[in-house]
Amino acid sequence: MSASWVAVASAEHVRIGRKNGFMQVNHGKAAPLRRIKPGDGIVYYSPSTVLGEKDGLQSFTAIGTVRQGDVYEGVMGGGFTPARRDVDWCDAREAPIKPLLDRLDFTAGKPSWGYQLRFGLLEISERDFRLIGETMDARSG
Repeated sequence: MSASWVAVASAEHVRIGRKNGFMQVNHGKAAPLRRIKPGDGIVYYSPSTVLGEKDGLQSFTAIGTVRQGDVYEGVMGGGFTPARRDVDWCDAREAPIKPLLDRLDFTAGKPSWGYQLRFGLLEISERDFRLIGETMDARSG
């Protein structure tokens, strides 16, 4: 794996992408997805179950590896064609972030740890990616 990333989306949206083998970020913008390359690790953090709700989910909801291929346009209907990348998702359970806050490089010692996730995509260390994967009991699907 060359790089590892945390993407941010509601659990409801992540589950759709996981079921269909793709990822989207930032409401379908292509530019952030171009930073991600085939072979990179991707883990989704979901602050909520449904977009716009504040239910306190704050969990990692999917983990996988970006497949070969370029960014492409998906079709959602109503003229919405979000940018996507294909992902080989692992079999994994959803896992809350709070027990890991003091152990992850990108959150440890940061009282406002969520601030850095506001752009929807953050590169993380391979160590963090492995720790999150272990916590999620991730297995290749």
